[in-house]
Amino acid sequence: MISAKQTTAWAEVDAQGRLVIPPEAAMRFGLKPGSKIRIDEGENFIRLHRPVTQLRKVYIEPTVACNLDCITCFRNDWEQPIGRMTGETFARILDGLKEFDPLPDVYFGGIGEPLFHPKTVEWVAQVKELGAKVELITNGTTLTEKVSRKLVESGLDILWVSIDGASPETYADVRLGAELPTIVANLRRLTKMRKAGHYPKPEIGIAFVAMKRNIADLPQILKLGRSLRAQHFSISNLQPATEEMQAEALYHRVSNNIAYMQAPHLPRLSLPKMDFDDTTRDALMAAFNSGCNVSYAGNNWGGANDTCNFVENGTMSIAWTGEVSPCWPLMHTHTTYLHGKRRLVRRHVIGSVHEKSLKDLWLDPEYVAYRERLHNFVFAPCTFCGGCDLSESNLEDCLGNTVFPVCGGCLWAQGVIQCP
Repeated sequence: MISAKQTTAWAEVDAQGRLVIPPEAAMRFGLKPGSKIRIDEGENFIRLHRPVTQLRKVYIEPTVACNLDCITCFRNDWEQPIGRMTGETFARILDGLKEFDPLPDVYFGGIGEPLFHPKTVEWVAQVKELGAKVELITNGTTLTEKVSRKLVESGLDILWVSIDGASPETYADVRLGAELPTIVANLRRLTKMRKAGHYPKPEIGIAFVAMKRNIADLPQILKLGRSLRAQHFSISNLQPATEEMQAEALYHRVSNNIAYMQAPHLPRLSLPKMDFDDTTRDALMAAFNSGCNVSYAGNNWGGANDTCNFVENGTMSIAWTGEVSPCWPLMHTHTTYLHGKRRLVRRHVIGSVHEKSLKDLWLDPEYVAYRERLHNFVFAPCTFCGGCDLSESNLEDCLGNTVFPVCGGCLWAQGVIQCP
């Protein structure tokens, strides 16, 4: 049975020695007859991964245009065309979503500002009519009273707002062209428009990109979010798009420690839960950076490494052109910096919704095989090595991988950068 919160399910082994999973859980995780499932074994558990054939979430990019000039944006160093999705392209996506059972979640967001497209709110409502869970991310500048009311009426489930500073000064230092008091006022107005209840929709999420210049604002960001009744917070590191922004990164030591986390021969250090305060801070910092494989209260401190969460979570990303990519970072060719060197990340397109349905694209044998390969993550350790010229692009690596793209330099795969 599944508990009332649907967080625990009991499986059983039948008389033939087969593992039987409750139908409700099997449906949620796409466990259909013939599904291929990866199994990981721990000291006292086995973990079943989502089958690579289940599409759970679709990222839709309405436009790459934006009304701001943020210092964190990929668009600071790229040569991609600026455009927005057509109604015909979205109609193809909408028809494609109807082919899936259960329906995948839908997330409106990409490089540009989704609400900079005049049809985005209308499209949110159309996806909600299908019965899917829908999220949208915005910089909050265009949340006028009219737009906010339409978003509430659309049935949007989660509204993510990017806020990278807790004071007007630190916010404006990152999000050039916007003012924090205006964003906060827009959000307060929207929250008052929601229907009363214990769980009003849309729920509010705060997305924060952490850098040296704003990390001290994080406590106040959490406080501000709570005052706005935010239910979700997503903190990510910066992926520097320009040479100057490298100095803002907060993960230089982390990049080196990844090597330790992946070395099974190193000593294992198991820590219990304890207070994080002035008394314990220095000792715990030393323990976490000791070069051991550290577990904290039974969980690996480093988290998952060499794991493509886009594949693990069953996601697909669709650019404004209708071209489909395996993940959000591969929708557009862009530059970033890794270990002080410029790295060119070339986009990777699986196909287009104008040529095939979403289901045909998702279940294409070559694409399924690609996702299975990413489950195993057989790529070079560029994120903590970076010593050769091959790390300067995603075309090939030092392990002999030449099947484009190679993902050894992906900071998302090491838990350094994450998306809401």
